[in-house]
Formats: sequence, structure tokens, C-alpha cells
Amino acid sequence: MIRRTRPVAGAIALLAALTAGVAFPAGAAADEIRGDRAPKVDLVLDVSGSMRAKDIDGQSRMAAAKQAFNEVLDATPEEVQLGIRTLGADYPGDDRKEGCKDTAQLYPVGPLDRTEAKTAVATLVPTGWTPIGPALLQAADDLDGGDGSKRIVLISDGEDTCAPLDPCEVAREIAAKGIGLTIDTLGLVPSAKLSRQLSCIAEATGGTYTSIEHQDELTDRVNELVDRAAEPVVTPVAVEGAGSCDTAPELRSGLYTDRQEFGQQRWYRVDLPAGQELRASVSVAADRAVRPDYGILMRAVTIHGREIVRGEATGNGRTDVLSTGLRHPKPELDDDSDEPSTETVCLGVTTSFSADAGVKTTPGLPLELTVDVVDGPDNASDVASFGLGRGWWLLGALIVTGFLAGLVWGWLSRWRVAVWRTN
Repeated sequence: MIRRTRPVAGAIALLAALTAGVAFPAGAAADEIRGDRAPKVDLVLDVSGSMRAKDIDGQSRMAAAKQAFNEVLDATPEEVQLGIRTLGADYPGDDRKEGCKDTAQLYPVGPLDRTEAKTAVATLVPTGWTPIGPALLQAADDLDGGDGSKRIVLISDGEDTCAPLDPCEVAREIAAKGIGLTIDTLGLVPSAKLSRQLSCIAEATGGTYTSIEHQDELTDRVNELVDRAAEPVVTPVAVEGAGSCDTAPELRSGLYTDRQEFGQQRWYRVDLPAGQELRASVSVAADRAVRPDYGILMRAVTIHGREIVRGEATGNGRTDVLSTGLRHPKPELDDDSDEPSTETVCLGVTTSFSADAGVKTTPGLPLELTVDVVDGPDNASDVASFGLGRGWWLLGALIVTGFLAGLVWGWLSRWRVAVWRTN
């Protein structure tokens, strides 16, 4: 079953980029995106012998991957520099030492020639070993240079066969270099061992793992990850939430990232001046295998513990990002008011994720928090329950329209029955 990702982080990044108020001439921006800041993606495909198995929609795993790649190449945004690397594509023998060197750049990372890339993909034949660790090291080199986002998308149907070069340790080594490279992994067949290894690789760099069983799922997921690489990048600020509001870090408007352990509660503080409105949202990514039926709760409370407003969401295992948010306005104060002009709001984030035995619980799940303090409405009552605000009048109009439409339809139905009985 595929675990689809909502493009929450990308939407937040885009919003932040738009609200930053920085304007560039269209031509200059395009040139910059195509130059040093162009996003780069390296698709790393397992072409080992096991890819001959025919268990994906009646076709071989290799055929499904080729079809998916062709569709992805057609849909790749112009600004993305894309490359393709293989593992296990060339050496058919039994010499493990040689088999573990079998990784090659099928198409170099750069401006995409779709015809040339498709021709290269068409030549692939399932052949040899599964050297995931060496392939990741080489893929990181493929993406070297430039200031744009960098992403490796690894597609494999089996675990690495070249230990002791542990691919999880390779991924951690890549992450430790601080080059901003994300590794997303896709497993082509349900397997506990494969899931653990690919989840570990993705977790090390803040990427995602997805289990794939159908060709259209593979196409959709790879397209989604390539598109994500092309989205404007806003670097979140690392912050560490506290166990209570008293010791929580103070946040201003911005994008923040944290790690939250399973079942943990994290607290943050925001100062909200009179006449301003706090808008906050949180997203938690399940970057490893978790049990279904989980939830996330975000609460805004006073420093004395009184709850002001909350937002919550639940998941069932079909998504790997869960998000919720809330809004809280602080009205303008009268001149003779005794209330403080600034209110301290405590933001608490609680999750109910759990995992089976053997799944690592540390580091915690990646958490992304957006805080926005903006001018509030003219009247606090304008922000009504359920976030409808001034949209209540529209809701009322829709209710009245539906009621009248129901009356008319009922009258017409009775008239038609009466005519039918008469005839």
C-alpha cells in the first residue's frame, strides 16, 4: 500500500517565499533557477536480477519501473536538473567484490533531454547485485555543486547485498556533510527487512519511505518527489521544544523544525500583541514504519494552563505527513483596559504515533512548525467558530438556497406524480 505524502512542507515554503515580499525580474529569476540555484534530482534505480520478477500488475518490476520513468521524464519541470544512476545493471557474475562495484551513471545530472534519457532507460536489463551503499555515495557526487535543492530518489526491490558498507551509515555520512541533500526511498515489494533498511536510509536525511505495489503508484510518487524538488526552498530554523510552557523557547513569525519522540508533548511560546492574530500550523512526518491509527493535537493555552483553542487531525497509515493548525486573535484593548497589551500564548504539540518492536524511536519524528503573527480582524467576533469568520453570511445563503431548492423540487415531484395518476 502506498503511503502518499501531502505536499505540506512545499506549500508552507511557497507561502513563506511569497510573503517575504522579495521581487525579482522574471528573466533574472529564471536565469538564476537554471544556474547555480537549479534544483537537482538523481533517480537511483535497482537493476539487479530480482527485478525480473513479474509481480507488479502482471508485468515485471523492471517493466513497471521503465514505464514509470518514461512518464516521469515527460512531466519533469523544465527548471529541474535530473539524472539517472543504476545499481546492479552491468555485472552478471558471482564475484561479490566486482558485483558491489556495479553502479553507473546512466544519464548525467543536468538539463533534461527527454528523448536521450528515455533511450537510455530502454536499454536496461535486470542483471546483478544490489550495491545500495556504493550507489548512494556516487549519487551524492552526481549532485555536487550549486546552491539549489538536492534530492536522491532510490527505487529498489531488495536489501543491499554489499555489507559491511551499511547503506544506513552511508546515508548518515551524507547527512553529516551538511550539503542539504535529501534521500527518499521506494520499496517495490512489501518486505519487513527492505522496509526497515529503506526507512533507515530516508530517516537519516529527513526523507520519506514509500512502499509500492502498483505501477501507477510508482509513477505518482516519483513525480511528486521530483515536483517537490522544484518548489521554492525556505530553510526552517532548528528549535527544541520543551516539556512545559515555562521553559519553552520563544518563537516569532517563521518556519521551524524539531524532532518529537513517539507519544511526546512539546511546548513553544509566542508573544501576541493586542490587535494581532496568531496563526500556527504543525506537520509531523512518519519517516519510518509506524502503526496505523495515529493523531496529532495542537493546543494554544494561556500561561496559566487555560485552553484557548485547539486543532487536531488523525491518520490511518495512508499518509506519511499529518498536519493541523489553529488561529487565535487578540482584540485591540480599550484605553482604560487593565489587561496587558501583549499575551503570551503557549503552543503545545502532542502526537500519538506508535511503532512495532524493532523500529527505532530515536531520533524523534521530524516536526515542522509554522508561526505567523499578523494584523487581526477589525473585531474578534469576525473570527467565528470553525474558522468561518465572515463566511457565515455565505453559509447562511447556501442553506437558504438549498432549502428553497428542496421545496421547488418537492413541489415538482408531487406535480409529476399527480399528472401520472391522472393519465
